[in-house]
Formats: sequence, C-alpha cells, structure tokens
Amino acid sequence: MTRLRTLPLTAALTAALLVTGSAAAAPAVPAPRAAAADGGPAVTGFALGGATHRLVAREAHALTTLTVAGVSITADGRGVIRPDAGTRRLAGTARREGLRSELLVSNYSNRLGDFDARAASRLLGSRANIERVARRLAGLVAAQGWGGVNVDLELVPRRRAAGLVRLVRRLQALMPAARTVSVDVSASTSLAAYRSHGYRLGDLGRSADVVVLMTYDFHGPAWSGPGPVGPLRWQRQALRAALKAVPAERLDLGVAGYGYTWPRRGTGRTVSVAGARRLVRRDGARAVWHPRSGEWSARLSNGTVLWWSDARSWRLRARLVSELGVHGLALWRLGSADPLP
Repeated sequence: MTRLRTLPLTAALTAALLVTGSAAAAPAVPAPRAAAADGGPAVTGFALGGATHRLVAREAHALTTLTVAGVSITADGRGVIRPDAGTRRLAGTARREGLRSELLVSNYSNRLGDFDARAASRLLGSRANIERVARRLAGLVAAQGWGGVNVDLELVPRRRAAGLVRLVRRLQALMPAARTVSVDVSASTSLAAYRSHGYRLGDLGRSADVVVLMTYDFHGPAWSGPGPVGPLRWQRQALRAALKAVPAERLDLGVAGYGYTWPRRGTGRTVSVAGARRLVRRDGARAVWHPRSGEWSARLSNGTVLWWSDARSWRLRARLVSELGVHGLALWRLGSADPLP
C-alpha cells in the first residue's frame, strides 16, 4: 500500500467482538499454487474491497492469489473493524475463479488519511492486543472462507519489531495449515535499514508463508520531488538485501500499477495507468520511457510532471523475479494497473 491511497475502510473506529468460527464449516479454499498456470512465478493481485467480480474475472488468468484490502485495526490497537459486504463477497469471487484469497489487515486510518503509527504501536506493544486481533482475524478467515491473512502494518516503530513477528506467528498457530499468512514490508536496501523500520526479516521469513517487498513509493508528491515510483535499480537492491535473510521461495516483489502527479502548485495525487495516459493525450504532451528506471514520465503544458509504472514496467519486474529466482510478484493494484498479460 502507498501513502497517498484512500481505502474504502469503515471510517468509524469501533471495537469489535471476537469472532469464533469452525474451519471445518468454512467454504473450501483452493489448494495453494506455487506458480502461475504457465509455470512462471506466482502472482498476487491486490484489490480494494469495492472491486467488482468482472475486474477479478478479467485478471484471474494471470493470478494465483487475490489479496483484498478490506479491514483495519482499531485506533486503540485492540480490535479489527468488520469487513463490509463488498469485501466479504470477494472471498467468494476468488473461490469461483479458482484463486486463493487473503484478507488484508492494515493500520490505515481514514480519519488521518494515512497509516496510524500509534495504532500499530498499541497493537504490537501488547501481547493481549496481539492475541485479540489474531483471534479476530482467524475467526473472520474461518467464517467467511478466506484463504489466509495479509498483514500490512506500516510505520512500525523499531521497538515493536518483535510484536510484528509475534502477530504473524499467532495467526499461523490459530489457523489451519492450509491457510496462509503473508506480511508486507516497506523496501530498504540493507538489513540494517530493514531493522530500523521495524522489520526483523529473518524472523518474518521463518514465520510468514510469504514476505512481500513493497518496492514502490520511492518518489511521491507528498514526500519528494518528481521521480520514478519504483526504480528498477532500487528494486533489485532491495531484493538482494532481503534475500540475505528471507529464502527466495518466500519472497515476492511488490510492483506499482499506478503513478503520481507533481503540479507546480499544491500537492499531487495518485493516478491510474489509464488516467496518466489520458492526461498526457488530452494535453498533447509526449510520454518518455526511461529504460534504467523502467517507468514512464511526461511534463504537461501547465508544468505538471507525471511518472507511472505500466505493463511494460511489469514485464521488466517479472524478468527480475525470474532472474533472482524469487517466489513471485504482487501488484498494487487491480483496477489501477494495466490488465495483466
């Protein structure tokens, strides 16, 4: 997930009662697929809770897992907001399309318009809160037929790194072995930098089924000047650093399927790939491909600069994944990115 996204999560942060459910009563979950149907790397598609069945069906041929950004933790770190009807329906959509599914839990706050570092700290700093949230998530997985959980807690303080590992381990212990746990990790280019950002990669690699490196948002209008969203060289460095602690078969490369704008005045915004092309076309500007970063840029007549990552960018990242022999790719997000090949 990126810092400028607004997810359709329930705005009111209400405490939720623990959900109990029997794994035996849950709908059948597709068996794990280690690779795509063509023998290539595994592919995860992130989707918002409001994604349509048509969108998922269009992309299903290229996917192994559908991960739905559907729930957030409460501000006090003690609970999880119940997923809405659209999110719950996507678990069934994934099953009908023969995909695994994961329910993404984050510390994103609609009230803040950003990830809530305090909420993450309150959760991960308390064994009791970790237990409550893990049980709540395991109950949702069992009751709604999800294939597992994706943990996307960002802005984790270094002192809470052990709590993040503990949460992943409790989820594994509370769910049947067929259910998976993946964890999203903000990309860095050294193990020391990963540790400073609250990620014990070695422990996470041993505890989670998959570690997803979020190799995007290297540049963005709220925190940097114009530049590539996820430059290829940086992604390679981040993967190589992570491979020192995480087995290749448990590591995914997160890839952007969106772009950003940098206007002369004010703050820019996120744009879909189609939206970026539309802006360029309507302006009569020229898009420029940058082979070293593997992304596109353009400058509009009003001075606005755009950078975006599209299908051509995706092909280069797929080549990198094959070269380094890692598990797969993870695309943020379906509906914003180009259709998958």
